[in-house]
Amino acid sequence: MHNEAQANSAVLRAWESSWIVGVLQTPDYARAILTSFTELHRSQRNVEEAVQARMNRQSGLYDSGKRYHVLLWEAVLHTRICPPSVLAGQLDRLLEVAGLDTVELGIVPLRATLKVPPGVGFWIYDDRQVIVETWDAELWLDDTDSLTTHLRTWRTLRESAAFGSDAQRLISQARHALST
Repeated sequence: MHNEAQANSAVLRAWESSWIVGVLQTPDYARAILTSFTELHRSQRNVEEAVQARMNRQSGLYDSGKRYHVLLWEAVLHTRICPPSVLAGQLDRLLEVAGLDTVELGIVPLRATLKVPPGVGFWIYDDRQVIVETWDAELWLDDTDSLTTHLRTWRTLRESAAFGSDAQRLISQARHALST
């Protein structure tokens, strides 16, 4: 379903405080995340098909008609939900996509002053729909109050984010910490 929502949107905003967002994941990182959820839910879901679906969504990153505005909590750069070698590859991938014209990547530092708590991750598609992910559900919201609240939350978190070379420095520091 995310594939369709993403394909039909030109401006995508994301906030994630738990893991790297799917559209920026490497196959190995996606596999680790999806396997952990499959085990949590005791699901029979085909992890390889799900990984491929996430990788297919990444074609949008190279579509000049799309803009991805992604905010990540710095903690996700350090969370070892996967082996260190997989996380290292994932952090390298973040450094690559941070240079794309279609991607604005912000990292909210752990020491940043926040006006709102980090909370759960969500996507905003063209300011018309919000998808909030919980442990066991995706909430698809399109009412005015939900959109307004999530846009305000996203903009508030963005105020605390580091961008450009400052974001790349935070990613590089996390990458370096893996080898120490």
